[in-house]
Amino acid sequence: MPAMGDGHRHEMPAPTGTETKQAFLTTEFWIYAIAVAAVVVATFWGSSTTYGLHISNPNLAWWFLTVLTGAYLFSRGLSKAGSARRSMAERRMARR
Repeated sequence: MPAMGDGHRHEMPAPTGTETKQAFLTTEFWIYAIAVAAVVVATFWGSSTTYGLHISNPNLAWWFLTVLTGAYLFSRGLSKAGSARRSMAERRMARR
């Protein structure tokens, strides 16, 4: 930031349009939340039917939740990778 004559710094506006939306405003977050809720309900649902999503093994439920979380984090990483000014070199150049 350039200094003014009296030693104070100029205020710089926050960059606009360089970041993606907040996580809870995205579609993939809501799909992830619904999928996690479905796995949790299917795990604890005391049904005797063999049709549908009936998970009686808690280890399998944790595996599903881990895969869902990994897929969600991967999709957020892809969306963040497409936003502008992500590398440290570009950030350093923007500070000057």
